[in-house]
Amino acid sequence: MCWLCDHPDNTVADYLDEVRAKILRRGWAVQYVESPRMPFAYTVGLSDYDVPELLMTNVSPQRAARLLSRSAELVVRGAELTAGQQFTLCGGPMLEVVEVEHPDAHMGFATALYGREIRALQLVWSDGRGRWPWAADFCDRESRQPVLGVRTRAA
Repeated sequence: MCWLCDHPDNTVADYLDEVRAKILRRGWAVQYVESPRMPFAYTVGLSDYDVPELLMTNVSPQRAARLLSRSAELVVRGAELTAGQQFTLCGGPMLEVVEVEHPDAHMGFATALYGREIRALQLVWSDGRGRWPWAADFCDRESRQPVLGVRTRAA
C-alpha cells in the first residue's frame, strides 16, 4: 500500500518531506509505483549529484529497491552509466542502460523535487535466458517490460 493511503490525514507535501528525509539519510530514495499495467520504480535524489535518476519497469518492489540502490551506490561513488552500456550486479540480471525520453511523464515525485528537466536512465533487464524485451521471445511472452526510450547501441 502507498504511504498516502496509510496516512490519510497527510498531504503530498508531507510525503515529499518524507522523501527528502530519506534522501538526506541515504543520498537517494526509491519510489515504487504500483500498477496492474506497468509497475515501475525510480530513484529520487541522484539529481543532487548532477547525475540522471534511475528507473526500472515491471519489477517487484523488493527487486527494484535492491537493483536501483546497488546501481545508485555505483553512480554516487563515481561510476558513469551511459546509454547502450550493459552491466551486471552481483546476483542480478544483465542490465542495459536506455535514456528515458520523457522522465517527467513517469517520475512524478522526482519532478516535484527537481523540476521537469530531470534526466533519467532506465535499467532494462534481460530475462533468465539473456534475452532483451526487444526480442520476440523475451520471457517466453509471459511478461512485458516497457522500455521508455530508444535503445542506443554501445560503441
